[in-house]
Amino acid sequence: MVLKAFFPTCCASADSGLLVGRWVPEQSSAVVLAVVHFPFIPIQVKELLAQVQQASRVGVAVLGTWCHRRQESEESLGHFLEGLGAIFSHEPWLQLCRERGSKFWSCKATHRQVPASLGAPGQDQVMLIFYDQRKVLLSQLHPPAALPDHQAGDATASAGGLAAVFDTVARSEVLFRSDQFDEGPVRLSHWQSEGVEASILVELAKQASGPICLLLACLLSLISAASTSRVFKLWPLSFIWSKLSTCEQLRHRLGQLTLIFSTQKAENPAQLMRKANMLVSVFLDVALGLALLSWLHGKDRIGQLADALVPVADHVAEELQHLLQWLMGAPAGLKMNRALDQVLGRFFLYHIHLWISYIHLMSPFIERILWHLGLSACLGLTVALSILSDIIALLTFHIYCFYVYGARLYCMKICGLSSLWRLFRGKKWNVLRQRVDSCSYDLDQLFIGTLLFTILVFLLPTTALYYLVFTLALNTICVQLRLLVVTVQGLIHLLVDLVNSLPLYSLGLRLCRPYRLAAGVKFRVLEHEAGRPLRLLMQGALLGP
Repeated sequence: MVLKAFFPTCCASADSGLLVGRWVPEQSSAVVLAVVHFPFIPIQVKELLAQVQQASRVGVAVLGTWCHRRQESEESLGHFLEGLGAIFSHEPWLQLCRERGSKFWSCKATHRQVPASLGAPGQDQVMLIFYDQRKVLLSQLHPPAALPDHQAGDATASAGGLAAVFDTVARSEVLFRSDQFDEGPVRLSHWQSEGVEASILVELAKQASGPICLLLACLLSLISAASTSRVFKLWPLSFIWSKLSTCEQLRHRLGQLTLIFSTQKAENPAQLMRKANMLVSVFLDVALGLALLSWLHGKDRIGQLADALVPVADHVAEELQHLLQWLMGAPAGLKMNRALDQVLGRFFLYHIHLWISYIHLMSPFIERILWHLGLSACLGLTVALSILSDIIALLTFHIYCFYVYGARLYCMKICGLSSLWRLFRGKKWNVLRQRVDSCSYDLDQLFIGTLLFTILVFLLPTTALYYLVFTLALNTICVQLRLLVVTVQGLIHLLVDLVNSLPLYSLGLRLCRPYRLAAGVKFRVLEHEAGRPLRLLMQGALLGP
């Protein structure tokens, strides 16, 4: 019979002693958790194992002996270790030994209770599998599940195979809380024996995180309740709330903070990873926002930006006026409808005049407005970028209006011409059935339809020219500005979405601690020679290539 012994790599250089762990009879496996060193009192070792078993619900026991022959004086230690099997009775009894000055190991598993027909104790072959306790515990491939209150003693593995190994290590975390600096009666070697991975600051942060999260969760719940009140559902406020990118980002940030500071613990590693990714994303966002804030308020950059805003607006308005004056004349020698051309040109010039007047009226307050808007970077870079996107949309709203007016007027002309064209063919659009049906018209209807069709046809070139200038003519200043605005806003929204959705915590774990993202295990052969026990190394298999 072949037995599998899972041995921690941190104990490969430990002093001789007892092997403490759990025996899994269903898998014929022994999971070694720690090594107990000399000197010790057997009754104290049993008391320690009873305490660990009561706290972790794992049947921890002495599985055998460990002998590390590093000196000549330890040659006779093996006979003494064999005699410990009478005190700590366990079936089978493991005997692991590392030879002095060599990489070879000897592994034996003996049975003291054998049938009477056999005169010698039974012995099984042992397959030695090394594993990293720290990586197995933190990989959470098989996190500990909740046990019933009435269950005592050994916790039955919830799944077969290697799940029992991960389940044993995860439940035995209480055994790893002691290190070499503890003045206890029993000295152990495990993955934290050189020093427990903790600090005073970490412990203080854990103690203070509960009240702080509770206070912030209450505050965020009040803010969330205020944002969903009926006042914000009225028509003007609801329209603004749905159109501005800043409101959308603030709503998203409120949801992030509510999840981060929630007092409810994560139910599984996926929720914990999601919360950690969100926390790191918010922290990086705020750090970048503070960096942007310090850059803006240094060397009076906000004043320089405010001083350059009015000349740029004047230059854009001047270029748009030249373009409209060119359209109001004879653009490219085309014969335009004089009346419609003058009406459209003056209509757009009036919009430019209103926009420039508004910019000059607000010019004394632009620096102060930019200074207060720059403070929004304290909430994060994404909030500042969202405000910048809204500012660009508001400053270029007249250009968007030009496009909307031209497109809507052109669409009305095309729809009118298509409807009147169906009139000439004796057809009409059936609104109820959403199809074109035959129809007979009177003479008056045909006359009015012909008149309207002629008027729309002769006015179409003028309307189409304005529409093409404001939408398709790539050499005009208006379309260039519109395309520039759309491109800048698209890049800002892309950057905001990237900061909000990038799993920074998972990427950091992938680079620094890839075993935390393990999706399985793989084995590597360390020794495979005749007459020697097979030695394997268990490693975590990562997701992806």
